[in-house]
Amino acid sequence: MVFSKWVFLIFILRLFGTTSLSSASLLTSKELADIPGNFLNHAKRPEVADWMVGIRRKIHENPELAYEEFETSQLIRNELDKMGIPYKYPVAVTGVVGYIGTGGPPFVAIRADMDALPMQERVEWEHKSKVPGKMHACGHDAHVTMLLGAAKILQEYRDNLQGTVVLLFQPAEEGGGGAAKMIKAGVLENVVAIFGFHISHEVPIGSVASRPGLIRAGSGIFEAVISGKGGHAAIPQHTIDPILAASNAIVSLQHLVSREADPLDSQVVTVTKFNGGSAFNVIPDSVTIGGTLRALSKENFMLLKQRIEEVITGQAAVQRCSASVDFLLHKKPFYPPTVNSEDLHEHYLKVAGDMLGVHNLKVIKPLMGAEDFSLFTEVIPGYYFFLGMKNETREPLASNHSPYFTVNEDALPYGAALHASLATRYLLELQPKFQLAEGKVHDEF
Repeated sequence: MVFSKWVFLIFILRLFGTTSLSSASLLTSKELADIPGNFLNHAKRPEVADWMVGIRRKIHENPELAYEEFETSQLIRNELDKMGIPYKYPVAVTGVVGYIGTGGPPFVAIRADMDALPMQERVEWEHKSKVPGKMHACGHDAHVTMLLGAAKILQEYRDNLQGTVVLLFQPAEEGGGGAAKMIKAGVLENVVAIFGFHISHEVPIGSVASRPGLIRAGSGIFEAVISGKGGHAAIPQHTIDPILAASNAIVSLQHLVSREADPLDSQVVTVTKFNGGSAFNVIPDSVTIGGTLRALSKENFMLLKQRIEEVITGQAAVQRCSASVDFLLHKKPFYPPTVNSEDLHEHYLKVAGDMLGVHNLKVIKPLMGAEDFSLFTEVIPGYYFFLGMKNETREPLASNHSPYFTVNEDALPYGAALHASLATRYLLELQPKFQLAEGKVHDEF
């Protein structure tokens, strides 16, 4: 078996103090290729798979919003303690950063987001959310579970790791910019690569989907207050109508994409909020509108931001109103586009192909949905993909952010094994480059 030989080789190297050689160099191509499959078999063991299902259901029953993930964080730390994995806490308020391996370079990170959404679950089942108005409707409960599953696998084979795997349990992906706070806290110190994924109801179970380069759009939000002069609806000539001004602004905003953007370079401006007035016969003093903007490049994103402000203030002025536009950075920082490393794409193809078969590696177009994993990839090379959970023999699953969203728990072993395999193989194949390098050892060890 690959692992028994692997352990033996490491034992011999340590016994004779032969540190100039890499165990990876003593493994054949076939033995390296067998690692993902062996990890998947490990993750599918009933005791491991059932444990993951239990963890996921506990988290699902107790959803917590951005920077409020205290119970989720406690559960993570309890499990890491049971495994004997050292960690840092708190990081970015509720985040946890674990370490498995030698404590020395190279360092590779694998990440999961923890937060839920402010919505009421409509799925009736035994483990429905117990918190009114909060739900794990984007699968972050599964993401945490799979990272813990990967930790369990990696910890069992920790003596074979040629470097250190950094486990990032991140708060506040859903608009809170948790990745930015983790970066500021230093979690990427000495880390040379990072991997992350999202479960997908559109990709078949046992398959993954991704692409090199751009994979997700950049995004932001905006809110505008358009102020006029209120009064009786029967005498509009004595008012300055902000509803008319807001309506014109909304129509004009749609022209930014249809008439100013390259049709081959996708952009989105969507107004999702319009609040103004409370009586049928009164024109209000002001109206508030808000929405989202998205683009596939930073340059187009910043131009779109500029034009949104110009259009809203300009259209307000045409109707004799004034307007202020706020991009609410204190609530949700801009998320840049997510761009996958070309080199890590090749690594992903090899590892995922060895585990799932190359026919189960799907290629997707860039998506207009955003993800703060992009903040990590602006600092170091990163790779992001989608993990399939669609079962063709069952009813279609609801989409993310739906109150009817559910997770196919059969996908959990695949996610855990992929996390562990991507990190392990990366360290094994990268280690020779670090043989003579001096790097810091994290003091958690």
